[in-house]
Amino acid sequence: MSKRIAWINGQFVAESEARVSIFDRGLLFGDGVYDVATVLNGQLIDADFHLARLGRSCAAIALTNPHTVAEWTSMMHELLQQTGVTEGLVYLQVTRGTAERDFAFPKDTSPTAFAYARTKTLLNDPNAKGVHVVTTPDIRWARRDIKATSLLAPVLAKQFAKEQGAFEAFMHMDGIITEGGSSNAFMVRNNTVTTQPLTHTILAGVTRHIILDIAEAAGLAVEERGFSIDEALAADELFLSSATTFVLPVIKLDGKEIGGGLPGPVSIKLRELYIARALQLAPPQDDR
Repeated sequence: MSKRIAWINGQFVAESEARVSIFDRGLLFGDGVYDVATVLNGQLIDADFHLARLGRSCAAIALTNPHTVAEWTSMMHELLQQTGVTEGLVYLQVTRGTAERDFAFPKDTSPTAFAYARTKTLLNDPNAKGVHVVTTPDIRWARRDIKATSLLAPVLAKQFAKEQGAFEAFMHMDGIITEGGSSNAFMVRNNTVTTQPLTHTILAGVTRHIILDIAEAAGLAVEERGFSIDEALAADELFLSSATTFVLPVIKLDGKEIGGGLPGPVSIKLRELYIARALQLAPPQDDR
């Protein structure tokens, strides 16, 4: 069992001892950013991509990134050592820090930075058998490319999905699917993998990027464009992706079976190829 140890502002402490002020701007305004990196066989997967995105998110809101990539990486490795997490995730968050409540940026405030690790089943995820998804309007702000901590709209979308007995919600603008509450959305028709292009309307998913590279290398056509709910309902396959789900087939959308209600061959193949790549980056450790 993993140990509940967190890192906050340069110190490793028991999670029960980790504290932030009630005047932290992340708490008051959601004035912060975060990222999540995958852990497999006790090793970080694509942490460089996640840390680059964390840096872009910081820069997009004029927030000083308090650590270099090397410093973040070293801390994350130490966190895994101290917690004993071998399969799961590392969560990172940076806020603008603590100051009297005022909407404008405070002067001379040090960022608040913290991280924790969690065990989560990745390789043998039972959801790989296929998940149910519902659609809901996308009510988020206009800069969805920033991985900001102000996540009330996705929280409401995920709660809606839970109340419908679904795994995820695909959000849409005027009937065009943008992405999931915490995932990127994909459609497969005629062996073509389709997903939203990278604009301010979606998050640039690290897993999304890798999946598109894998798909092209496997000889699949890739199309970056928006697709409608009606198109999705008529698709050969749907799937979603994220750092901690890899590739999950969607076998039902808004109550309608997709692909006969079974994971499709493209979704299965892409999950297998993604896992194979991950295991090359993080092979099982020799315990001898």
